Amino acid sequence: MSRAVLAILVVALVGTADAGRRRKHRRHVTSTVEATGTAAYRYGGMSAEQCEAELVAREIPVTAEPSPGVLAGVRLTGPLHGVTFRTRHSKETRAPSRWEVADCRLVLALDDMAAVLEPHGIVEVVHYSMYRPPSKSWPEDKLATRHAGALALDAGQFIDRDGVIYDVDADFSGRIGARTCGPKAKPRKPTAKALKLRALLCETVARRVFNVVLTPNHDRPHKNHFHLEVTPGVTWFIVD
Repeated sequence: MSRAVLAILVVALVGTADAGRRRKHRRHVTSTVEATGTAAYRYGGMSAEQCEAELVAREIPVTAEPSPGVLAGVRLTGPLHGVTFRTRHSKETRAPSRWEVADCRLVLALDDMAAVLEPHGIVEVVHYSMYRPPSKSWPEDKLATRHAGALALDAGQFIDRDGVIYDVDADFSGRIGARTCGPKAKPRKPTAKALKLRALLCETVARRVFNVVLTPNHDRPHKNHFHLEVTPGVTWFIVD
């Protein structure tokens, strides 16, 4: 076999492998021409004034919390549809915690999520963080995305009115590479808690209030939480 033919075969094999990796990733990615009609797209495109006006219209309890990298920083001061979103820290240490700051647009998405959780009897969502401040060198007039823009929440536990805890780490029963929602999606071990967590998450996914939803099925760093994110200016959704 000539070197030229061998080189062509190597290029072809590498290209096939790359295409396979893209296909494997894209099976968890959905894109639709109706994306501009979703809540996530609408929230992501809001100005600070538009978002704050909707907070007022929905009577969502917040206080203003201007923060670097955040379009409209706020802090929740009460529950949404009877659901409290909080970190694991004590009430005293939570009050000044930057991790409980959220962009106004994320709060609108959480309000929609809470409307899904309420009929399931969920009264608390315990999360690891929403805002993770950007570096001190971050330009004052530049907006950030994901956690640095307070546009994402990492939910670790869902607690119902009877005190039952649905813990993502202990109860989700996922597997890296497996589907999260849809007809063929199922927990590795279909326990009552695993099925409940799937229902809470996938009913929220169906509302299209978050552009990015990452679970223990995504990778090892997400083994103990659901990453729920509003991504401004995009027309795609990732559920993995």
